[in-house]
Amino acid sequence: MIPSDSKRILEIYKMGLDTKNATFETSVPSWSDWDSKHLKHSRFVYIENDTILGWIALSPVSTRKVYEGVVEVSVYIDTNILGKGIGSKLMDKVIISSENHGIWTLYSSVFPENIATLKLHDKFGFRVIGKRERIAQLDNKWRDTVLLERRSKKIGI
Repeated sequence: MIPSDSKRILEIYKMGLDTKNATFETSVPSWSDWDSKHLKHSRFVYIENDTILGWIALSPVSTRKVYEGVVEVSVYIDTNILGKGIGSKLMDKVIISSENHGIWTLYSSVFPENIATLKLHDKFGFRVIGKRERIAQLDNKWRDTVLLERRSKKIGI
């Protein structure tokens, strides 16, 4: 992922917003805001025919030093081409990169209705660690989230 990818990354993010099953967020951030909230390493795009079709990036879950190896995964795919294995290719890449950067836990919070994302996480060894019931509202409707984590097998825990 390079800065010139920003427009397409935010376009794909908006596609996720429009599904109402990817995030509680309701507006696309500026690139500088998005950039500041994600780690500088372990950011990847999937490109086919010179077009970005998906992206993955990591965000810190806390500013506390003791949690510097725990990050949240964001993965978004162009909603016009789902089911092509792009999420798997991106997840594989980010897992390797995260471990190379000392990350010991990947974390995700997923809407239970987002079956494809739950299956993707399961495929890569994420386990369900809980469910937050009625945690927040989206469009004036209370929603639940499933909490998932993947512990590194390379970093001694």
